[in-house]
Amino acid sequence: MKEIIEAKKLISELILDILSEKTSVQNAIKRFPQDIKDESIECAFHAILHFEADEDYRKNDPEYADEQWDYLEYIADLFQRGEDLPLNIIQEYRKYYESAPLIGKNDIMSVLKNLFRLTI
Repeated sequence: MKEIIEAKKLISELILDILSEKTSVQNAIKRFPQDIKDESIECAFHAILHFEADEDYRKNDPEYADEQWDYLEYIADLFQRGEDLPLNIIQEYRKYYESAPLIGKNDIMSVLKNLFRLTI
């Protein structure tokens, strides 16, 4: 349990660093806690990936950009207090990501390379 709370606090910091442009999504993903089985953490991981993937969409839709920003701030706030995401949010993510668990440490660079088209 302590490991999960510490991971959530780190994720909170990573999200706030992304939103304040202190770090990139790619760097945050590299520092994201791995191999922790917690649905709230898995949802946060996918929310961060969506934030990166939706960059162009946010530029063209300010309302969507505000909602996505607020959502990430909400996750950061909950995680800073060590809390879980509400069940309704977890259930929404389950529909799409039940078969896509968090990435293990050995897979992170290959996923980053594919997602962000990095040259390693």
